[in-house]
Amino acid sequence: MISKRIIFILYILLIFFKSQPSKAQPWVRVGYFFYESESYFPISNIDSSLFTHLICGFADLNSTSYELSLSDSANLGCSMFTKTVKKKNPSVTTLLSIGERTDTSVLSSMASDSVHRKSFIDSSIKMARLFGFEGLDLWWVDDMSNLDILFKEWQDAITLEARNSTGSKLILTAAVNYAPIIHSYNYSVESIQQHLDWVHIRHCVDFFPQRWPNFTAVPNALYNPSSTVCSTDLGITAWINAGLSAKKILIFLPYFGFSWTLVNPKENGIGVPARGGANIQGRYMGIKNNINLYRAKVTFDKNYVVNYFTMGTSWMGFDDVESIQKKVSYAKEKGLLGYFVWQVAYDDNWVLSQAAAHELEGNKGGQNNSAAPEVKKVGQNKQSYSLVDEKAQIER
Repeated sequence: MISKRIIFILYILLIFFKSQPSKAQPWVRVGYFFYESESYFPISNIDSSLFTHLICGFADLNSTSYELSLSDSANLGCSMFTKTVKKKNPSVTTLLSIGERTDTSVLSSMASDSVHRKSFIDSSIKMARLFGFEGLDLWWVDDMSNLDILFKEWQDAITLEARNSTGSKLILTAAVNYAPIIHSYNYSVESIQQHLDWVHIRHCVDFFPQRWPNFTAVPNALYNPSSTVCSTDLGITAWINAGLSAKKILIFLPYFGFSWTLVNPKENGIGVPARGGANIQGRYMGIKNNINLYRAKVTFDKNYVVNYFTMGTSWMGFDDVESIQKKVSYAKEKGLLGYFVWQVAYDDNWVLSQAAAHELEGNKGGQNNSAAPEVKKVGQNKQSYSLVDEKAQIER
């Protein structure tokens, strides 16, 4: 009798748990904030409720001691960052990013020597705890030769420090190249998979104005119908094919664009004759101001998943609400961990951040609205452009 009752209870419990809605994998929504933005965008203005994680950048590296260092302005911004953003969202997690402005030779020297690595690692943990950061992020995409051992020793030190302290274990992340190879170096995907919580897959720079001085191009495009090498999709796919779990990957959402000067205003699509040698970047807030002020026509290209607008002879490629939503939808379909934005201070009244967050909450039916187009030559204009050697593209 007792056994029958136990079986009956277990049966009821099984039915109960099966009837409960399964919890979705928590999404990571990361926003970078560069402390120099404090001059026009105070940290207190950040709507931290739109993010799960916020990253403050950047700490530098002393070329002699190989310990972390901060300028006076960075010290002020970083020291108040966590406390400030948690006022609006106490559950937001903060990280300190390191290295974006540090000379790459200093980073290489640090990573190549065990004593230097220890100085770097110990000082990074100390600074994170001092300013209340809950994680560390490395922004370095050049010399990969000793990155695997750096990640291992860093993670070991973080684990040990957590055991000997009352604080939670620090998160460890990194910003990496858009593809798992750069300058003939291959990332150690196994080390990243084992020792990092996730990586921020950076954008492909091969279609910025300085690389395409004679034709309009497609910076930050999700897909590139004219290339089998350079696009967000191709980069993420390459990482996954190299063995990195999709749940370790965050897709890049750019809050900026790049401009060209059209040769003929009547030819204003992608791949038309233009001058773009100057690397002119526009923040999203400024782009929207110009669009509204001059009533510029904005076009969304579904093949590349980018927006662009023309204003006389000025041409700007950028991400607007449509492309941001498509990229988030793509990330969901790929099973990625989430997204990261560069940077939060560039948004216009949180239009892009809200669009990204709402796309996560909506579109739960699993329908893929951002299917990759077939690879083909640019055909919407009389003139098209061809890519440089593909191997050179990958190694940049």
